[in-house]
Amino acid sequence: MWAGLAGIAAAWTAVYASISLSPWFSWRANALSDLGHSLRSEAAPVFNFGLALGGALLLLYAVGHLAPKAKLSGLLLSISAFALQLVAVFDEAYGRLHFLVSVLFFTTLLLALLAYAAEKRDALALALSAVGILAWALYWAGMYSAGVAVPEAVSAASASAWLIIDAARSLRAEPAS
Repeated sequence: MWAGLAGIAAAWTAVYASISLSPWFSWRANALSDLGHSLRSEAAPVFNFGLALGGALLLLYAVGHLAPKAKLSGLLLSISAFALQLVAVFDEAYGRLHFLVSVLFFTTLLLALLAYAAEKRDALALALSAVGILAWALYWAGMYSAGVAVPEAVSAASASAWLIIDAARSLRAEPAS
């Protein structure tokens, strides 16, 4: 479970560090991936390394911790974690390929959360998935004026909260040594 927490920390640390290194970044106009554009962003090495490391650690968590207790969730999170690594490898300089792996990442991340809600009958996971889905639905419907970074961050934060809560529950359930 520690790999999952470390993966979340690595990815979010890279995002926040990259934003602070990029005075041009705007929540109203940008995607988070703009921070990782290898030809346009001075923060690209930080951003892309953090996503690649975070994805690798989340993959370990998905396979080693989540899949044994929630098979479909573990499979979908594994795909999502690998897709997160691909977002870093195929940054925005790759155009359509980057878009496709980004869609794969966000879609499988939300599906993993929904699958967990169903597999474990977890109302909190269901509520967190609703937050992520609502962020995207409101964005696509033009209900608020912001860059795509906003629904990206909200949906990723919802999934991060789920993984942190799952890890905390697992820690509480472990017998004392």
